[in-house]
Amino acid sequence: MTEVSFYHLQSEPIERALPRLLEKVRERGFHVLVRGVTGERLEILDESLWTYRPESFLPHAREGEGVDPAQQPIFLTLAGEGNANGATILVLTEDAPADDIAEFERCIYMFDGNDETALTAARTRWKAFKERDIPVSYYQQTETGWEKKAR
Repeated sequence: MTEVSFYHLQSEPIERALPRLLEKVRERGFHVLVRGVTGERLEILDESLWTYRPESFLPHAREGEGVDPAQQPIFLTLAGEGNANGATILVLTEDAPADDIAEFERCIYMFDGNDETALTAARTRWKAFKERDIPVSYYQQTETGWEKKAR
């Protein structure tokens, strides 16, 4: 069964936090599908994955770039469902749809705790997953990293 981890952003935006999480995921050899709702958000994430550290980048592609998604270790998409790159991990941004969550081993749900709309959406999604008996955990961003707060 898919496990969902909620990541509550507080001190930095997703474009700075997500690359570090993806770096750890990629070190373990997993493929990742990053799903968003707006092209603007994916464009910002795309840029940050290339430039987040001067000495490295995370190999990835974005939907619509004319590449074979199956060849991408990290694939950014607006698609509401599907697993174009055969990912084991789904990252949801902007409260993106996840009707196909069962296709993934793990889901990372990232939300901005400084945005009341995003906070409300995260609470609603948490409750919906719990009602479906999907295992959930909650991590809160601190100045030193991520702290697990609930399971």
